[in-house]
Amino acid sequence: MTNQRPHTGLRARAETLSAPMPPLLARAEQLARTLLMGGHGRRQSGMGDEFWQYRPAQAGDPGRAIDWRRSGRSDGHYVREKEWQAAQSVHIWVDLSASMGFASKESLPPKSDRAALLAMALSILLMKGGERVALASLGTPPRIGALQTRRIAEGLSQKAPEDYGAPDASLFLPHARAVFLSDFLGPIEAVENAVAAASDRGISGMIYQILDPAEEAFPYQGRTVFTSMSGAIQHETLRASDLKTRYQERLAERKDRLAKIAHHAGWRFATHHTDHADLSALLWLYEALEGPR
Repeated sequence: MTNQRPHTGLRARAETLSAPMPPLLARAEQLARTLLMGGHGRRQSGMGDEFWQYRPAQAGDPGRAIDWRRSGRSDGHYVREKEWQAAQSVHIWVDLSASMGFASKESLPPKSDRAALLAMALSILLMKGGERVALASLGTPPRIGALQTRRIAEGLSQKAPEDYGAPDASLFLPHARAVFLSDFLGPIEAVENAVAAASDRGISGMIYQILDPAEEAFPYQGRTVFTSMSGAIQHETLRASDLKTRYQERLAERKDRLAKIAHHAGWRFATHHTDHADLSALLWLYEALEGPR
């Protein structure tokens, strides 16, 4: 009789699922449950088996998903995708940069916390509706299930050292849907390029801007030192109030350009402030994904 060792992959998954629930995941579960209790169900499209396309295998694809016959005709590995897999997949990009860590008051959540909560709750709602979700920063394809939920929660806990984030849609599935969550205060060309590239591949989606109320109202007066969250950029002024009109004009221009980027691609755009209810923000995102494709 031989001794058998537990399958390492199975054991790892079991340990992950039995681990204590991260606080973010617990809060997101509660928020998603509140929305569902309000009667906001989700219509599901049919899960047809019609062949859609081959795509290059990505990190995290299981071996059983690879089409070895197609892969044998080239130097790479390919996955055979079906139509429903693309149609019912959602990619979520969350800005994890230093800029998102800003909060003007202790009573307000940092923008990063609000973005992570909305992304996590939206992921839970979508997966409960039978749809597959991917967090862009993980670089893995959309999946469904408890293990994917925890992967997304862990991914949202990571932070980036850069002042501003830039979306990357290069690994998004054609004809899927996408959600971009950020303050979008960094270089806007990166956003424009990512949305255009996604739109060219039949991806529909939304640009959801998250701002602290102080970033909208600019309540600063007198001598003020403005420092970026990473500390790399600093500007001192003796009369901060003199900058208010010019600042608000530039912010309005930024919003207008984001709205035009979204409109040109057939996407949707909205702004959310962290002093507003997280439930209303989640409802908007959830219903926007439900809209016409």
